[in-house]
Amino acid sequence: MKSDTPTDAALLEQQQKEKILNPIARTTVTQDLSENVILTTVDDLYNWARLSSLWPMLYGTACCFIEFAAMIGSRFDFDRFGLVPRSSPRQADLIITAGTITMKMAPALVRLYEEMPDPKYVIAMGACTITGGMFSMDSPSAVRGVDKLIPVDLYIPGCPPRPEAIMDAIVKLRKKVANESIQERARVQSQTNRYYSTTHNMVAVEPILTGKYLQSGTRQAPPKVLTEGYGMPVAPGFAESKEEVNRG
Repeated sequence: MKSDTPTDAALLEQQQKEKILNPIARTTVTQDLSENVILTTVDDLYNWARLSSLWPMLYGTACCFIEFAAMIGSRFDFDRFGLVPRSSPRQADLIITAGTITMKMAPALVRLYEEMPDPKYVIAMGACTITGGMFSMDSPSAVRGVDKLIPVDLYIPGCPPRPEAIMDAIVKLRKKVANESIQERARVQSQTNRYYSTTHNMVAVEPILTGKYLQSGTRQAPPKVLTEGYGMPVAPGFAESKEEVNRG
């Protein structure tokens, strides 16, 4: 005679069907050990927290920053990666060098990078930042590559790169952060060979605009013809000198 009592296998199958067919039922806390205990390492947990909250610094020097600004907008929304733009280098751990770096801007860039707390990352965005771009041949003031100033982790070629390229670089940087180790961080030596550009043969010349033209006689006192045309008295400080000049 066949028993109507369900076996353990039948009960388990029935429970699985109910779970699938009725997914909106109230959830219960499972007692399975595998679903209540999470095993991980300090490296994985620490790297997961860092890659999910990269804070880039608002830094841009040329047209590439327009694409970077578009990345912040609602169309591309790079806040969903956990990227929060910061205006202070002491609160940022990522700097995207968007635009041409000149020799005048180079010391400021190095100073901003050194003020950022470790660990920090650099993304070189655009041809002008990577190699000097269109200015690499004619301009004596453009830096031929930002990696001569600060160590670069990722390069984004283009003139300018689209926001999708920045998004791809962020994904690759997140993968790099995920594979880092706290123990090996001390072994990584930062870049020390920082220089602005190659030597040149330009000769320094004296400035032409010295400001002395502001002390000329015609600027200190208006011409007599002009004062007569005004038909009004001239202030003593602007009175025309009585010295006559022999003009031949």
